[in-house]
Amino acid sequence: MTEESQFILDETTETMENTMKHMENEFQKIRAGKASPAMLQGVKVEYYGTVVPIEQTSNIGTPDPRQIIVQPFDKSSISAIEKAIMAANLGFNPKNEGDFLRILVPPLTEERRKDLAKRSKTVAEETKVGIRNIRRNANDDAKKLKDEGVSEDEVKIVTEKIQELTDKYVKKIDELCELKVKDILTV
Repeated sequence: MTEESQFILDETTETMENTMKHMENEFQKIRAGKASPAMLQGVKVEYYGTVVPIEQTSNIGTPDPRQIIVQPFDKSSISAIEKAIMAANLGFNPKNEGDFLRILVPPLTEERRKDLAKRSKTVAEETKVGIRNIRRNANDDAKKLKDEGVSEDEVKIVTEKIQELTDKYVKKIDELCELKVKDILTV
């Protein structure tokens, strides 16, 4: 296999892997009824005149599946953190306990569970579309190799390997989506 062919395969694998990581991050943001520090990901706090992610202002923990504890590094910033959580519109109502914030995670209704399962399937479908786009671009690159003097057999081998990668990642997406939906729908 030529260097160019291997480069296309390596680049395709890396791009597909990054697409998978993105999907997994999106799945973490979809809550499954259990409290998780990831639920506060994306919350921005105005901290000494700068807007920073909440993770840079506090320790975030889950002592049990129904609550999140946010313990600020600087106790004077507790009200700013509380305001940021409220402004993020996550459906949480943090309780200020002096040294830390306690967030009780309400149990999900059946309707909300179905919505979250649907959202998970949408994220998975968008990821599959991304994987297929990566495949199309890689196949285009492989076809260009023919113009550069690479044999037709080599190009065919590369496109087959690209298809194998695509099939592998689509299967993985389906498996992860199935697990996430099962997790969400389990009471």
